Amino acid sequence: MNDEEHLMTLNRTGGRFNLNEIAAAFPETADTMLLDTYLTDKPEASIRVFRIYRDVPPHYHTQCDEVLHVLSGTGTFWIDDPADEAPFAPGHLLVFPRQAVHAVPRILSHPVVFLAIDTPRRAPDDVVFVDPAAGTPSGFIARI
Repeated sequence: MNDEEHLMTLNRTGGRFNLNEIAAAFPETADTMLLDTYLTDKPEASIRVFRIYRDVPPHYHTQCDEVLHVLSGTGTFWIDDPADEAPFAPGHLLVFPRQAVHAVPRILSHPVVFLAIDTPRRAPDDVVFVDPAAGTPSGFIARI
């Protein structure tokens, strides 16, 4: 079994993941706001690593709660109220309940990479922008 086949087996059954190697594999630029890769992908929950490439406008998810552990980078985020904008840095945990409007209005240092746990699974098209002109699901995120 080669490394890719072994990783695919781990994706289905659980396993050990080197988050630093996964984060380092993201390209320097992207056509979408974010790129992600799924570590597990089950109906009851998904675990992903994703990189943010530019500021993320206010949006929410209708189907899942989103828990983000900051792996690298710094910036600011807010949840429910832009007046509550606060910094994030490696080691911080951000929790966005489903339907809660949230944003990452400023990226201060790159790369911004998160470990995400979504319950239940976050479908790739589960993103609603407060201002529909700010983005679309296909322009929001793509898999690597």
